[in-house]
Amino acid sequence: MNLLNKSDIKIFDGQVPSELSSIYMAGADVGDLEVKYVIDALRNGWYEDKYYYCETLEKEFAEYHNRKHALMTPNCTSAIHLILAAIGVDSSSEVIVPECTWIASAVSSHHLGAKLVFCDIEKDTWCLDPHSVRESINENTKAIIAVDLFGNMANWSELEKISDEYGIPIIEDAAEALGSVLDGRRAGNFGLASTFSFHNTKTMTTGEGGMLLLDDDNLFQRCIKLRDLGRDGDTKPYFNDLIGYKFMPFNVQAALGLAQFHRIEHLVQTKRDHLSFYKNALSDLDVEFNYEPKNVVNGAWTTAMVLGKSYGIDKSTFIHRLQAIGIPCRPFFYPLSCLPAFDRQKKYEKKNINSYDISCRGVNLPGAFNLSKKQLQSICDGIRHILS
Repeated sequence: MNLLNKSDIKIFDGQVPSELSSIYMAGADVGDLEVKYVIDALRNGWYEDKYYYCETLEKEFAEYHNRKHALMTPNCTSAIHLILAAIGVDSSSEVIVPECTWIASAVSSHHLGAKLVFCDIEKDTWCLDPHSVRESINENTKAIIAVDLFGNMANWSELEKISDEYGIPIIEDAAEALGSVLDGRRAGNFGLASTFSFHNTKTMTTGEGGMLLLDDDNLFQRCIKLRDLGRDGDTKPYFNDLIGYKFMPFNVQAALGLAQFHRIEHLVQTKRDHLSFYKNALSDLDVEFNYEPKNVVNGAWTTAMVLGKSYGIDKSTFIHRLQAIGIPCRPFFYPLSCLPAFDRQKKYEKKNINSYDISCRGVNLPGAFNLSKKQLQSICDGIRHILS
């Protein structure tokens, strides 16, 4: 089947505009401050200051999110793994996760031997549906992972009620929600613990990297041990109390992260400007963007767009047509239960209706930091052409 139309390839007076040739899907904003901090870490961060940037970033990041403790990790996936291991998730456990999220939200539960239970997402927030969660809880449910998808904030008032009612901890996967705020609370301040990603596509980057935030002192001490192969820091070197993981951060990596964090308001605002531009330029089309009601500030890590059913086009066809005219585009996350990695569990297709419907019509639009307004307009012109 040919997904491309000849008219798509020959838009804009018969040729692809030159500005489209340099459009990137994602990319970081790194400046002089990052260079300064990284050079300092390289020159001076090997002896008494070997963890200075790690510890400083942890302290400031925790304070920013009104959390008591923070632990930097190699990535967000390891941060999720760390907290799940710390609360005792194992082969006797079930862990609830949303259908539509990046697979990293779920793989740690699998690696720990737990059974994954996929729950539906809400139509507006695209985040975990509390009603679906309630229907899925049983005596084996050990944890609930709620993802703030694309900067959208989950229905945290209901999810926290469920957590309190059943005594089941919720882990907030805020990997995509740095800078988002719900009712005055920052993403990263919900649930028993929260996790962040500093991947090179994220708003704040360390190339790879992550962060775990939590408030419980005892749980924090357990996570410290688990993060460093089960040893008790410097008090008794090489004496391991338990089997842990090698999830330690690196000072140079943290130096880059601290500089990025010191520019966080600018970085988040740039992402929000992208979302605002797309919304305004395409406001007359039958499409939906990241959810931002009056009580939410959406950090908009990436602008997601769900195509209206009136267009009769799925995300794969739409993406191919955009790519044919030089515009990169990525799909909305696939339902996890449809992936070969999870044995294509067809029973969820009828159970999680919103997930399967929204996913097949959803895409992610370019969000690199170096996008110009002219490029953003060209992207919107291309979208409009394909949907006309």
